Amino acid sequence: MIKCLVVDDEPLALHILEDYISKMPFLQLVKATTNPIEALTLVQAGNVDLVFLDVQMPELTGIQFLKIAGGKAKVILTTAYPQYALEGYELDVVDYLLKPIAFDRFFKSVQKAQGIIQPVAKTVVQAEPAQQDDFSTDFIFVKTEHKIQKVYLHDILFIEGLKDYISIFTSAERIITLQGMKKMEDALPEKHFVRVHKSYIVALNKIDSIERSRIQIGDKIIPVGDTYRDEFFKIIEDKNV
Repeated sequence: MIKCLVVDDEPLALHILEDYISKMPFLQLVKATTNPIEALTLVQAGNVDLVFLDVQMPELTGIQFLKIAGGKAKVILTTAYPQYALEGYELDVVDYLLKPIAFDRFFKSVQKAQGIIQPVAKTVVQAEPAQQDDFSTDFIFVKTEHKIQKVYLHDILFIEGLKDYISIFTSAERIITLQGMKKMEDALPEKHFVRVHKSYIVALNKIDSIERSRIQIGDKIIPVGDTYRDEFFKIIEDKNV
């Protein structure tokens, strides 16, 4: 768990970040306070890994806080004033969140922090150990906006990548998670899933037909990209009888 501290002179800002932190299973809230001196004491005592720090506070500014703390905890700055961003980055902050803070932006920021604080941890998708030959019971966990959701691999039809998030289409629903295609591709067994386009991964056993460079899965037509065409058709050829 990453131990978090929230410091802001606005109670509403504290409540928003408290709520966001509670949705992240790898974050543990140590304290949410309007008192930067109290917060600095906790940091200097080594009780905090990550600080969400407001820049403009009456007793001690966020920039002053950073200089005194001396790098004893990682910091994500939070403020309504973008002009402080450059100075914050010069002081080696993890990220800079501009108020009002949207959850998806918060999500990206804490993933970045986790990658720094826990560099060996898998931050988005983790495949549970399962019997290699029992595809029906294999699953992954994906982080959605409000929860971590279990997805059985045998339910996945295909996966579509869109900028900074992906959509997992199952037989019952569409699941959206903020992450890249490469991490998802790495989490899926090669025996059952294949990347066919920069924006698509398909479940081999869900393919209904292939016509030229188009795959049909249910009502969805998925293109096969030039980069992936040879490997895809080699896999299909190997499965021909």
